[in-house]
Amino acid sequence: MVHQIGLAAIVSGFAAQALKPFVDALQKRGLNLLRVLDTGGMPSSHTAVVTTLTTGVAYYQGVSSPLFGISLIMSLYFIFEATGLRQEVGHQARVLNEVVERLKVKGSHHVEPEVLRELIGHTWIEVFAGLGLGFIVALLMF
Repeated sequence: MVHQIGLAAIVSGFAAQALKPFVDALQKRGLNLLRVLDTGGMPSSHTAVVTTLTTGVAYYQGVSSPLFGISLIMSLYFIFEATGLRQEVGHQARVLNEVVERLKVKGSHHVEPEVLRELIGHTWIEVFAGLGLGFIVALLMF
């Protein structure tokens, strides 16, 4: 059976993914339900999951437990990776897509790569939204 912390983390991740198409629709005026399966965007499901996990460990084990310390450090690392490294990969994909498009316009017939995904990482506002969602799910489930 799944422990309450694991169950809450799963609920938190699914909730974040389920919200993405609707937040995206509000921002871009178009509903794309496939955004449920995509990475990046608002809110950060990565952040929601690790926030719920860390809050659960704090609730069940206490903030003075070694498990809480490990969970907190891993969560912060995970969040910074989602915003830093993965955001930078998205920027690089955007630049590479622009270069390929320019080469196509100039008539280069040797360039036929697939278009790289540009929405990979998270902005800080998306992270804070995920943090809030993860904390709310934790409060409701614990």
